[in-house]
Amino acid sequence: MADKYLLRVTAGPSYDPSTHKPVPVNTPTATHITSPVCDANISVRIQNYRGLPRNSPTTSPYFSHAPHTHDQYSIAFHLLPHKSIPGPTLVFGNDFDHPIRDRLPPGFNTAFRIAKWAIDPGLEGDVYSDTPHLYGNALSSVNVLRVGEKVKEGEEKVSAATGGVEENDGEKALEEGGEGEGVEWRKERDVPEGADARKKWFLQQERKEGWEWEEGRVYQGDFFNPYLDFNGGFHSRSRSGKDESEFALKLPGFSLSILPFLGGHDSLRYVMKNTTTNEVLFVVVFTLLHKEDVDKEEAEGAEGSKPDKTGESKEDGTRHEGEKNFEPRSDDLD
Repeated sequence: MADKYLLRVTAGPSYDPSTHKPVPVNTPTATHITSPVCDANISVRIQNYRGLPRNSPTTSPYFSHAPHTHDQYSIAFHLLPHKSIPGPTLVFGNDFDHPIRDRLPPGFNTAFRIAKWAIDPGLEGDVYSDTPHLYGNALSSVNVLRVGEKVKEGEEKVSAATGGVEENDGEKALEEGGEGEGVEWRKERDVPEGADARKKWFLQQERKEGWEWEEGRVYQGDFFNPYLDFNGGFHSRSRSGKDESEFALKLPGFSLSILPFLGGHDSLRYVMKNTTTNEVLFVVVFTLLHKEDVDKEEAEGAEGSKPDKTGESKEDGTRHEGEKNFEPRSDDLD
């Protein structure tokens, strides 16, 4: 991503942006989400992060661990379902509110085949519909899955969902397996111990049907890969006409710009949802903002907060940093 842009990450319990909170990227502080469907804690790590808040760390000790030295980002979660969810129906992936079929670049089908091979063989979707989506079943899509214990009677939901701590360990890379009696719970269902073996094992429909995301049981997961680069390596033309980097999906032997997919919209959205009931567990949104727009809004906010001649503060319509939508111009996408 070029210096002309800033990234903002938010998360919430629904698609509605008004329910979202800013995610403090690359910090130990998790973003807590609660809804009738679940309680969840979300942590996002991005390598070479340039975004909001402006004082955010550019990286995380997470990326110094051997399994993650080449990864570009991570979406990690603690999850406490408030109702049981059948294994085949819980998915994780990307979806859009607007059609993207007219913006799919040449080579997209090749990129999709490579993504199924390199990222998730269980990835399925329809990018040509009015509401395009690419989902993978959570059991085979999530890179690391850890099964915890059932919530004890009277235990606070937030404490249970976070493992009894208010902050996730930003330096710790989650490991496949279980906690307490969650270890035996996995074994009883013959789930392989290793992450790669578990992902492959759950590609079979009958094995997904033998799993249930239990109400009141804590789960931890981590989704990561080295392929989505928020700092570019692909080039576009800026407002000034100069070439600059942008979002890029860098697959083995193939690179694909992400910005054109947004089609005048400013966000790339990840969601975990129940496809049978259409209930959303959580949403994480990566929003690309023009830095000059953020600078202007912050300056206007600072000016509006100054006392006027009557000694009273001006109305400033307070909003989060960079709240104004980014609308890429046509030459941004060339």
